[in-house]
Amino acid sequence: MMIMKDKNNYCVILAGGRGRRLWPASKEKYPKQFIDFFSQGRTQLQQTYDRFLRFIPQENIFINTGVEYLDLVKEQLPDVPTTNIMAEPIHRNTAPSVAWATHRISNLNPKARIVVSPSDQSILNSETFEQNILEGLDFVGEKDCLLTMGVLPTRPEVGYGYIQEGEFSGTDGIYKVKAFTEKPNHEFAEMFVNSKEWYWNTGLFLANAACLIDCLSKCLPSVLRNFDQQNATFNIEAETEFINQYFPSYPNLSIDYGVLEKSENVFVMKCDFGWADLGTWHGIYEMKSRGEGDNVVIDSDVLLENSRGNIIRLNKGKLAIIDGLEDFIVAENDNVLLICKREDSSSLVRKHISEVRLKKGEDYV
Repeated sequence: MMIMKDKNNYCVILAGGRGRRLWPASKEKYPKQFIDFFSQGRTQLQQTYDRFLRFIPQENIFINTGVEYLDLVKEQLPDVPTTNIMAEPIHRNTAPSVAWATHRISNLNPKARIVVSPSDQSILNSETFEQNILEGLDFVGEKDCLLTMGVLPTRPEVGYGYIQEGEFSGTDGIYKVKAFTEKPNHEFAEMFVNSKEWYWNTGLFLANAACLIDCLSKCLPSVLRNFDQQNATFNIEAETEFINQYFPSYPNLSIDYGVLEKSENVFVMKCDFGWADLGTWHGIYEMKSRGEGDNVVIDSDVLLENSRGNIIRLNKGKLAIIDGLEDFIVAENDNVLLICKREDSSSLVRKHISEVRLKKGEDYV
């Protein structure tokens, strides 16, 4: 049975991150979105693309990345037209990325309803995910607002952002956002979980093109607006050439901080599609099923004795014997072996990357 896909529905997959939080398995030359992390036959980027291809027209799926990863995107997604791969000349975080993608999409279809998605998430229930996204696209198609997708937290996770629900919108499962909180301490995270009115921020958000352009124009300088003033008609080649020259004029600004947290008309949909962030070692540990001693061993040959709560990923062809280790990350890739406490892994990993870059050079990061 052929599924009819709405020609006004678009998707932007953000695939330009450097993957530092999963170092050393993820390195800047080959970050996590391009890795088949669990030996499933498809990389994280490919799985994200496959997920949206079920219900978004293929020609309406856009990939945003950095110019240094352009060849990787083309290699892993050969069916995506070159005009749908937007390679930035310099890294400027997610708000400028979304601004460029929205500008192109709105010129192709002013009626576009857009879902923006990270490329490093685990979604366990694809059918529920599809239903939630399509309902969300219908909601933003009729209402000038921003819609985030939230999931009820299962633990006091300090590495995630949280969204507090406010007034009921009148549409089932959708509420006005009362507040955002980014990466709270453990005490606050525990309060959020117990309150039942705070949700994990999945990083998925939706809006119609006109509303998104208006919101972005309030926090970003007039880069693409200058292009529109200089060009009477839209042309993809001219737009790309302009971006290559003027994209560095944008500030380093995230969409969460620059747009979602500062806009008044933001809503959250309460979702239950089995979500996990695969961007951190701790997030992967919490998501994966655990073996004896609550250890997570990812595609590695390991013998464990008297060890608990560890996450381990080693190079192929290696055997590791680990005895007496508790709550650690043991991760190896090429010329780097990382052994550090699993708790609050993101800040620890970033700290070690900075030290390694300073003392050992770029070959290790």
